[in-house]
Amino acid sequence: MRRGEVWLANLEPHFGAGPGKTRPVLIVQSQTLLDAAYSSSLIVPLTTQRIDAAEPLRIRVSASGRLRHNSDLLIAQLRAIDNRRLVKGPLLTLGRPQMAHVDQAIQEVLGLLAE
Repeated sequence: MRRGEVWLANLEPHFGAGPGKTRPVLIVQSQTLLDAAYSSSLIVPLTTQRIDAAEPLRIRVSASGRLRHNSDLLIAQLRAIDNRRLVKGPLLTLGRPQMAHVDQAIQEVLGLLAE
């Protein structure tokens, strides 16, 4: 696994507002932890139910590679999952500019940007 890759992950059981089912997720954990074979990974789920002008809560990802549908990254649904939930991938790897955009959105949602 590499930071910036989109994989399919089994997010069941579904609970509350969190997305469930098997769906694409973006791996956002540091590459250092991924290389150390840490047992879980920080991910951001994707949804095909797109909403325009919803940044920083959502960032659009265009279908390409093995990602078949235009999707939104659900930045506010950032979570850690056990790596055994990652079932297939990578479907797509986001480039540096798009990952920088994701990083900025995560920082904004978590209140880590200086005001």
